[in-house]
Amino acid sequence: MNRTSDTTVMKAENLGITFGGLHAVSGFDMELREGELVGLIGPNGAGKTTVFNLLTGVYQPTEGNVYLRGKSMLGKKPHQMVEEGIARTFQNIRLFKDLTVLENVKVAFNQSMKYSVLGGILRLPGYWREEEEIDRKARDILSVFHMEDQVEQKAQNLPYGRQRKLEIARAIATGAKILLLDEPAAGMNPTETAELMEAITLIRTRFGVSILLIEHDMSLVMSICERLIVIDYGQIIAAGTPYEVANDPKVIGAYLGQDEEGMR
Repeated sequence: MNRTSDTTVMKAENLGITFGGLHAVSGFDMELREGELVGLIGPNGAGKTTVFNLLTGVYQPTEGNVYLRGKSMLGKKPHQMVEEGIARTFQNIRLFKDLTVLENVKVAFNQSMKYSVLGGILRLPGYWREEEEIDRKARDILSVFHMEDQVEQKAQNLPYGRQRKLEIARAIATGAKILLLDEPAAGMNPTETAELMEAITLIRTRFGVSILLIEHDMSLVMSICERLIVIDYGQIIAAGTPYEVANDPKVIGAYLGQDEEGMR
């Protein structure tokens, strides 16, 4: 079900960053609408992860700005961006490997907990009520990824594909309404990728999130994304529907080593 509205939830305006005189990203303009699923693609080294770092406060831009629902995010740090409703995953999985699957997700609810320090120490009724509610919500999110039977396993013991899903589940648990996924299918086999595609589509609908994803798996991108933005050398070279982008000569030229069929 397409739930995209005309409401812009994230906007990048003339976004750019320079490292030692090198323009890693420049003139990046983007709008992400409510409920939309957009792919950010490009050759290796094109600047895709740098864009994600700019959008989430890991890097501060040297030019331009990022807006969430019309509010400037300039100067915001990553944890402040999470408070504003944006969460992300990384190319390299970042889990608390010694914690269980359930504990990894429950950690993400930390900022929404309302009981006092004293209440937590003394285990007052309010503490138990909130802990039970968080436990229920965490299990509910894990059920979307078919991981409810693995809640007591340590994260480090999960297969690679499941670790990827757990990282996405944890991001959802922050309460984010904008989710940035950095190569979520990396290292997955075809079966795991198909399951991931199903999960991404489901969380978009069930949790009402807007999704921007970086991905090299073109079959995944072409199947689930409504729009694509293509960058090369830190600049946008094309944008449009998957069909429009796949047949754009500039895009085909940027993907040297891949034929046209590889982009379809």
